[in-house]
Parts: sequence; C-alpha cells; structure tokens
Amino acid sequence: MSGQPAELDAAVSTPQLSDALDVAGRRDQVMDGAIVPLVIGTRVLGRAATVQFAPVEHDTDEPYDAAMSFIDELEPGAIAVIASGGATGTAFWGELFSAAAIGRGAVAVVCDGYVRDAPKVRALGFPVFARGTRPVDFRARMEITATNKPVECGGVRVNPGDLLLADDDGIVVVPGDAETDALTRANERAQRESTVLEELQGGATLHSVWARHRVL
Repeated sequence: MSGQPAELDAAVSTPQLSDALDVAGRRDQVMDGAIVPLVIGTRVLGRAATVQFAPVEHDTDEPYDAAMSFIDELEPGAIAVIASGGATGTAFWGELFSAAAIGRGAVAVVCDGYVRDAPKVRALGFPVFARGTRPVDFRARMEITATNKPVECGGVRVNPGDLLLADDDGIVVVPGDAETDALTRANERAQRESTVLEELQGGATLHSVWARHRVL
C-alpha cells in the first residue's frame, strides 16, 4: 500500500469526485450517507487500511491484540476503514486508538458502526467518520476476523490501498483500476465548476452555462 495520496486538487469535493466516477463508468462508489464526520468541516484524502469485525460471544485474555496490531501497522497517509457488518451494539474506535493512529501518521478513520469518546477525539483533532456514537466497548461482543483484506463498508467494496476522499457530503471510494481516470476527470470538473460559478453569479442563465460547459 502506498501511503501517498494521488494528485487530487485540494478544491475537489466528494460530489465532484463521485460525478467523475459516474462518467468513468464506476457508479455506486459512495458509502452510506449515515456515516458522517464527528466534526463538521472535515475533509480527508488517504489510502484504505481495512479491518473486518464480526460478533463473538466469549472473552479472551487479549481482547485488543488484533486491533493493536492493526493500528500499530498503519502507514502514514492511511485511513483506517472499519467494516462492522452493520453492527450497532458497540463502539469500535475511541480516544486511545485515535492517539495511536496519530502517532503512526494515519489521517482518519471511517467506520460503518459506532465510535466513542467523542469529546476527547475531537480534542485530539483526529478525523473520524462514523454512523454515530455509543459508549459500549467491543470486548467480548465483537472481534477482528481479517485485516488488510477486501471489505464492504457502508455498502461499498473497499480494497486495501484504495483512495478515499471524505468530507461533509460523504465518503467516496476510488478503485485502484479507475484512479487515474477518475482523478483527472474530477480535477477538470472542479476547474469547470469554478468557471460556471463565476458566470452564474455574473448573471448567466443555467441553460446557457450548461450549453457551454455541460456541468451543473
């Protein structure tokens, strides 16, 4: 997995990247809209490091060993992608995991379940995208069954190393084989939309800018 994000203009938003993927023939690459940022105004770009959880009904002497190994092995620029299978009973991430991820150079976590320690995580400044918050520990309730394997998170298949862009509008997953095409299209779209915005504010009609730029 390469830790360096691909060349995506800082002005590109998730809607623009999603539209670019649509044009490239890669639809349905946006995660469930219920997964939202813990702090509004957060935008992150990074590469997926994946982990899969599943229910368990027993405890062990080392309930966090697999999670610690996963986080300790995160690379700079990584986004930890937690696939819970839609579990709603526990939290999968909190303050200390966030602190450790910061220490490894990770840039965010995306979880299709719940997280906890919200005020403390906000204070750390670590970007978290999740379905909500819940104070319950996953110990003896959920366990890790796979790391850095393909997972389904928020209804989207995510492979280790896939590029993710996340902001207030949602989370877009860019498959590796579509990355160059999608990012080129997204950069171009952002530039065209900037021109369209100026023209609309200057009094141009929607029909006229659509005819000129084919962007809305």
